[in-house]
Amino acid sequence: MTEIVAMVSSIVIKRIAAEVGFDICGVTRSRHLAENEAFFRRWLDEGHSAGLDYLQHNLDKRFDTSRLVDGARSVIVCAVNYKNRFSDGYPEGFRTKIASYACNRDYHKSLKKMLQRMFALLQEEFPGIGGRVFTDSAPLLEKQLAVEAGLGWIGRQSLLVTQQYGTFVLLGEIVIDDDADAYDSPVAGVHCGECRRCVDACPNGAILPDRCIDASRCISCATIENAVPASTGLAGWVFGCDECQSCCPYNRNTPYHRNAEFDPKFDPTAMTCEQWLGMGEEEFARRFAGTPLMRSGSELLRRNVLRNLSED
Repeated sequence: MTEIVAMVSSIVIKRIAAEVGFDICGVTRSRHLAENEAFFRRWLDEGHSAGLDYLQHNLDKRFDTSRLVDGARSVIVCAVNYKNRFSDGYPEGFRTKIASYACNRDYHKSLKKMLQRMFALLQEEFPGIGGRVFTDSAPLLEKQLAVEAGLGWIGRQSLLVTQQYGTFVLLGEIVIDDDADAYDSPVAGVHCGECRRCVDACPNGAILPDRCIDASRCISCATIENAVPASTGLAGWVFGCDECQSCCPYNRNTPYHRNAEFDPKFDPTAMTCEQWLGMGEEEFARRFAGTPLMRSGSELLRRNVLRNLSED
């Protein structure tokens, strides 16, 4: 016999989220995000995906959590602040810049551990609930779900902007097969006003008018994905890019991260182009073990350093 459970308390959800180390948590209903699906399909049709074929896979699942979790009723969206001193920007002319999230332990591992712990605690409080955790590991429209759950809004640079922590947040989700006793309301409107600092700061003009990105001009894509044209300028970045975040007024006075899980594991400002180019595989693995850089490998990083040197 299937056990009948009471609705899940949103207060308990948020208490547990804080206990495991998340900074913000919201809850929204599971539903088909039809408007977002239509927008994304237009974006693909207009050729802005830069040949990243995986973006065209599982479109039916990307916009409907019930296709990822049987009986999905609610989506718990959690965010953690990862801002560190590298998030504020690099010295002018620095040629080996690393996106600040990539200076930390691979966030997929950190978030997955936190979400699994949170889900286990929820199941202790509410026996019988089922579901799945997601950490950028499945085709889930996590930024829009974060908006639906009241965490923030989509800024001009296509990122989630939160009132408390700006854009330097990482997202994780738990989709459950039960109703919550209360749901959060989306933040009304887009609070960027007339500000266009992110648009002006993007070296390649990758930010499009409708709050989306042309991936073929995006430095973050160009430094990580082989599909992006080799002609795309890197502006000193060798892995990822924070240009559209470091300039955002909503990031100006936000605090650095408090969760030690997101402490930087290395200092990119202490390394020169020559050190990057001369680094062997053993040294690379020793320096960057456990970080996102390991997924791309030393060859790609050296390629990006050489591209930056050729742009001088």
